Amino acid sequence: MKRTNLLWGIVLILGWLFDFLFWEHTPGINFALYVVLCLAGGFLVLGLNGLRPAWKSLLLLIPILFFAVMTFLRREPLSLFLGYAFPLVLMALLASSYLGGRWTLYSLADYVANAARLVGSAIGRPLSFLFENRKPAEVDGQPVRKSGWKRFWAVLRGLLIALPVVAVFAALLSSADLVFADKLQEFVKLFRLENLPEYIFRLVYILIFAYLLAGTLLHAAQKSNAETLTGIDKPLVPPFLGFTEAAMVLGAVVALFAAFVFIQFQYFFGGQTNIGIEGYTYSEYARRGFGELVTVAFFSLLLFLGLSGITRRTEPVQRRVFSGLGLGMLALVGVMLVSAFQRLMLYEAAYGFSRLRTYTHIFLIWLGALLAALVILELLRKERRFALFALLAAIGFGASLALVNVDGFIARRNLERAAAGQDLDVGYLASLSVDSVPALVVAYQDDSLPASLRDGVGAALACRIYDPYAGEADTNWRAFTLARLWADRALAQVRDRMGGYHLLSDSYPVQVESPQGEVYECWGYMD
Repeated sequence: MKRTNLLWGIVLILGWLFDFLFWEHTPGINFALYVVLCLAGGFLVLGLNGLRPAWKSLLLLIPILFFAVMTFLRREPLSLFLGYAFPLVLMALLASSYLGGRWTLYSLADYVANAARLVGSAIGRPLSFLFENRKPAEVDGQPVRKSGWKRFWAVLRGLLIALPVVAVFAALLSSADLVFADKLQEFVKLFRLENLPEYIFRLVYILIFAYLLAGTLLHAAQKSNAETLTGIDKPLVPPFLGFTEAAMVLGAVVALFAAFVFIQFQYFFGGQTNIGIEGYTYSEYARRGFGELVTVAFFSLLLFLGLSGITRRTEPVQRRVFSGLGLGMLALVGVMLVSAFQRLMLYEAAYGFSRLRTYTHIFLIWLGALLAALVILELLRKERRFALFALLAAIGFGASLALVNVDGFIARRNLERAAAGQDLDVGYLASLSVDSVPALVVAYQDDSLPASLRDGVGAALACRIYDPYAGEADTNWRAFTLARLWADRALAQVRDRMGGYHLLSDSYPVQVESPQGEVYECWGYMD
């Protein structure tokens, strides 16, 4: 990399921008803005050094920017966490494959190996790069002294001359304008001695952050064009398990799964009637077995992938038998996933929707899609691509959560159940994030809603309007989110109609009394 000054300048600016955007401010639009600035700075440094990204690497920008934007569109916890996690992970993947663009060919081992290489580069590469560039340049075999220190002393002398001149003009301008005087005084307060420990701490983490960014960019420039991928020319672990042993394992598992599925069919098609005949309640049937079925599906995938990698299959017949047993196991796992999905829907119908149930609902769909992809890859003998499909399934899961708007979905579905005569947990509605507010406002304004139900929905909205902690929210532009803006605009439509609701306590548990005399807690929980 030739433009070293540009590299250090950009990473120092990005380090300072991190401090400027996040110090004493909650995450909001600042995260998405910072992701864009990091991408722009990285592409600028690498581009001006003549390093162009592979077109496949540019595809990663789509999910990176999507999830970054979602951090100020959604406030529901898991969507928000994934909105932070995916851009960081995918930007690391972008740095690892910037020049080569071979991330679509990575196996699971390649992801681990490249992550380790990137961490090593972020820690050690800036130092080695600095030492390399400290070697004196030579002209006709003679070392040439650099004029860096001469420029440094010239800049320092200029600052010393400028300070008194600026001080005089600043005093005159302060006398001419009181607003300017106030701003100048606030600026001078920044240099008070009691703030020195804070400034030292901030300077240290700015430098550390800039150092790690430099290492990441240097890795993208020097190490992201590696052509060697784990397991293509030579397998990571040579197959050592005999075909007979592997076939026995798969055959035993297939027999067990087939027996389980056979017993399941009477419940699978009978639904609530057969469950009741066996003496189980919805909760006992649906909740007890759901987690176990999902666990079985997950470990079945790992078992098949593991056996596929370590089993010796030297003859075509062995390959066909192994594939047949594996596909049979995966097909039975698919049936069990359908059974788990049915159990979840039964539980949701009986007890309503919660975040965990909604997460699992969406997760099962993507796990089923990943299972189908593995079947297709086995038929095409492209098992190596499983890592790519696993990454795409993870991205799809996160994107689905963000697009569905989990908290808004929960509010709408639970209100639909309540309108049909089921119970409504008002405290749980009140505990959802601001993503649920527009849906609650729409329901509250619905004239067809029963009076008792509207009373509860109004209480959930009143909990948010009278929230005693609302004044502690960060209102700085860095913490701005569209989710909160949409919620505030929705609440403004019904704020004048909340006069009949009264806050009974301003400490946990916060309670609200409705116009009908009902008392609701503002914080609840559904497992």
